[in-house]
Amino acid sequence: MKNIYEDERIVMTLDAGGTNFVFSALQRGEEIIQPITLPSNSDDLERCLKTIIKGFDQVKAQLNGQQPEAISFAFPGPADYKNGIIGDLVNLPAFRGGVALGPMLEEIFEIPTLINNDGDLFAYGEAVAGMLPFINESLAAAGISRTYKNLIGITLGTGFGGGIVVNNQICLGDNSAAGEIWLTRNYIKPKTVVEESVSIRAIQRVYAEQSGTTELISPREIYKIASGEKEGDKQAAINAFEEMATAVAESLANALALVDGPIVIGGGIAGASKFIVPKIIEHLSGCIYNLENEGMPRAISKVFNIDDPAQLNAFTADSEYEVKVPFSTAKAKYNKEKRIAIGISKLGTSTSVCLGAYALALDYLDKKNLYKELV
Repeated sequence: MKNIYEDERIVMTLDAGGTNFVFSALQRGEEIIQPITLPSNSDDLERCLKTIIKGFDQVKAQLNGQQPEAISFAFPGPADYKNGIIGDLVNLPAFRGGVALGPMLEEIFEIPTLINNDGDLFAYGEAVAGMLPFINESLAAAGISRTYKNLIGITLGTGFGGGIVVNNQICLGDNSAAGEIWLTRNYIKPKTVVEESVSIRAIQRVYAEQSGTTELISPREIYKIASGEKEGDKQAAINAFEEMATAVAESLANALALVDGPIVIGGGIAGASKFIVPKIIEHLSGCIYNLENEGMPRAISKVFNIDDPAQLNAFTADSEYEVKVPFSTAKAKYNKEKRIAIGISKLGTSTSVCLGAYALALDYLDKKNLYKELV
């Protein structure tokens, strides 16, 4: 697709929270208006919908006559994202039984409206303007022609979110249900979903259990204890992050077996990456066994933490060999070592989501225009 930072088309966006809605508009990958914040009125469907309409009306009023080409934003699920229908939401209780939010906005504003999951848009934003460009530019700078086109994006926060990019295209699935990594089996507590060990509440629970305290403190405070910046049970704090990392790693091992792409991590808990990423790599570098007790790598590819300069250098080092072509004097290139990068968001989670929404709208418009030309 085109470079989003050179695209003149305007897309209106929305950051939909349970308390407030924040409206904006992007052009050339940048906000071009002062964001507008309105209370979500999430307990009253009619007021909530009228708030969304009002917000986009106010955005248009700030565009000084320039016409937006699309609306694109993340909205909580469950939802039928492809058809723009929102299901029964927890944070927005007025949405029950299916609300045709996308079709409503298309009818009112007469422009395409795209609604997606924030995990999907996070992954796509990092693929378009964050992690994947960083990886491929680093390889090019090292004189390596290889490029990466796939990406697994995960977010660590209130819950465990995910998104998948395949061949530079967002993978939404046939039922708008791709990337739901939170539903994978929990390696720590196998009868539960992994999100029970990968969330704010999980960090709090493990620290409380191992430190013997009854007080639930924030992951930020637990991180300070783990780092030695605050008094508390340091080992319990480290264990809380490392247990979560182990659960994340096993889910990623399953995802990597299917997707085979770099991993980018976002969300508030990603700030504790110095405790999380090494443990993920340790687990992915371990073994899994068959019934004959023969070990094999948990992840086929070797995993490199590209936020560590030494590991980035190792990741970008040339691994190509030349092998002889049988019954010929010719030689062929052989990438003997399979390599996967893991790292923290290069843009920040909210920026990645916003740029993902913007880029997806531009991609949709390009394909729509191409279809019109073909027919």
